[in-house]
Amino acid sequence: MSRPVVEHEERRPRDYHDLLVWQKGMALAQQIYRLTQTFPDTERFGLVTQMRRAAVSVPSNIAEGQAHNTTGEFIQFLSHAVGSVSELDTQLRLSVELGFCSQLRAQEAQSLILELRKMITALRRKLADGS
Repeated sequence: MSRPVVEHEERRPRDYHDLLVWQKGMALAQQIYRLTQTFPDTERFGLVTQMRRAAVSVPSNIAEGQAHNTTGEFIQFLSHAVGSVSELDTQLRLSVELGFCSQLRAQEAQSLILELRKMITALRRKLADGS
């Protein structure tokens, strides 16, 4: 007996909400917002703003890229997302070095940053390979 014809074995998610990488990006943004609440008031328009923008940029770029109709555009937006992850990693490390937060408090976000960088890179590679 033959299998029914399926248009795509691995379907592109209909909505970015379905993407685990987007969900983890949202979790990272929430962590960064909570973490930066305790930063000095003098950093409200400095490092706090930059970190929050970079954190929000990760799931935003994933969402925008997935919403575009071409794989090439999605890959481009994933590249922006991985750039924002790297930017955020740098800012978080600087925050620890400046004493704005402890290494212990930053550890959960740093773990998620590493995981997201790997996930986004793998998704980008998979899309580029067409598999």
